[in-house]
Amino acid sequence: MLWRTIRSMDVMVHSSSFLLPKIHQPAKTPANNYTLVVLNQHLPRFMPRLWAHAKLRICADGGANRIFYEMPQMTNDQDCETTRNRYIPEIIEGDMDSIRPEVKRFYSNQGSTISDKSHNQETTDLHKCISSIRHRTPSHEKSDLCVLVTGALGGRFDHEAANINVLYVFSDMRIIFLSDDCLIQLLPKTHQHEINIESSVEGPHCGLFPIGAPSTSTTTTGLKWNLSEAKMRFGSMISTSNIVDSEKVTVQSDADLLWTISLRNLT
Repeated sequence: MLWRTIRSMDVMVHSSSFLLPKIHQPAKTPANNYTLVVLNQHLPRFMPRLWAHAKLRICADGGANRIFYEMPQMTNDQDCETTRNRYIPEIIEGDMDSIRPEVKRFYSNQGSTISDKSHNQETTDLHKCISSIRHRTPSHEKSDLCVLVTGALGGRFDHEAANINVLYVFSDMRIIFLSDDCLIQLLPKTHQHEINIESSVEGPHCGLFPIGAPSTSTTTTGLKWNLSEAKMRFGSMISTSNIVDSEKVTVQSDADLLWTISLRNLT
């Protein structure tokens, strides 16, 4: 199961089953409620798999260029037009300063909704997309919603920092950043966390650290070097280059933490 909140135990359960091929997904995997957001960085090599799993696909401004030009290179189609006609985002959202005119024209003609937010220069394109997703999602579906984001990592560091800040701004939503090398997500301090490890696609290297505020007490199980009421802050100890040592990792902390785990060579 993707994730669930057990209110009586205050536990949030996580799984990266969206990285598995459909034929290898658990039999009881629920219907997809993933929204895919594509930012303007190189697509991860497993992008076609993410696209297939997603219920809604949104390109943040120049992310549409990536789908248009890079997706044909990731498929076996000999005809670029065939590939481009198959991978059509439902929405393109942002301030429209990066999308190329021919790309915008192509997707507009294919029926993509163009959401021009150029009047708002106070927030990033990712912030705009996440805010829109929260607004569009019916209340009864929000607890099962997961937003997968590609392109949030890599490129300019100030962009990366702004993207990580979005995780904190929308800490009540489950948002996962994905790159070729790793995934990153926020573990809010409001819950205990159980992370089910999909060992065929992720691990063993992992990390756990606070950014928004120091942690005065973090306890884990399932890691090679577990933490026991450990204090963590930048300028002191943080948990990096750790190793997953179990099929389940648990985390309890008095601070919001970033969880990251390496990804295997997915295609």
